[in-house]
Amino acid sequence: MNGWVLYGRSVKSRLLLGTAQYPSPAILQQAAAGSGADILTVSLRRESAGSHSGQAFAQWLQALPVQILPNTAGCHSVKEAVTTAHMARELYDTTWLKLEVIADDNSLCPDVFGLVEACRILVAEGFKVFPYTTADLGVADRLLEAGCEVLMPWAAPIGTARGPGDLYALRALRAHAPGVPLIVDAGLGLPSHAAAVMELGYDGVLLNTAVARAGDPVAMAAAFALAVDAGHRAWCAQPISPRDMAVPSTPSWGLAQLA
Repeated sequence: MNGWVLYGRSVKSRLLLGTAQYPSPAILQQAAAGSGADILTVSLRRESAGSHSGQAFAQWLQALPVQILPNTAGCHSVKEAVTTAHMARELYDTTWLKLEVIADDNSLCPDVFGLVEACRILVAEGFKVFPYTTADLGVADRLLEAGCEVLMPWAAPIGTARGPGDLYALRALRAHAPGVPLIVDAGLGLPSHAAAVMELGYDGVLLNTAVARAGDPVAMAAAFALAVDAGHRAWCAQPISPRDMAVPSTPSWGLAQLA
């Protein structure tokens, strides 16, 4: 895969991988290696700060040759997200942060108002924020104005594996922010879903459930890596536009004429 840059850091793989729900740490490590991902996301629970229950896993992750992207998963308010971000920075010694502020427990839809507010606070404190958001153009503008240099719109609700539910919205966001790194986050279930969004010109995808809960997570991680690469290569190759009418691939000139 062609390299790209996120917050000044060169990244090789366009596939980002989550670390939750795997059958074992060994399978997680094999899946991460098979995917080629050099960015892994990890959620942080508030109770880990008091009990130190999460430190062993954090130390294990930090030993891997990857960039850790802590995640404020499960946060429902600005205060909770900001507090969790501070804990993540201390635990993982990084200013990179995947920011989630959840509005609804059923859909896990982003609270875009709280998201923008939390972004303003955290960017001012030096965080490099990767906001989990919708494909709304107005929200995208507010997040960029708040100082985000990357956007992470969802394709479908987290964990649903439904694939992109609104390709028009994703296509519109790509056109609206041509110079901004865009990573599709949440809702992808098949490698073909990943290829489809990459063919729209997206810069990367973030996966967790589709790989971790697969029958063979290691093989699925490798399949997604191939799909992401294929989709990106297709976009770079400038695919032809769809048409309503048939167009013959063989020209009509030069054909034999019957008398």
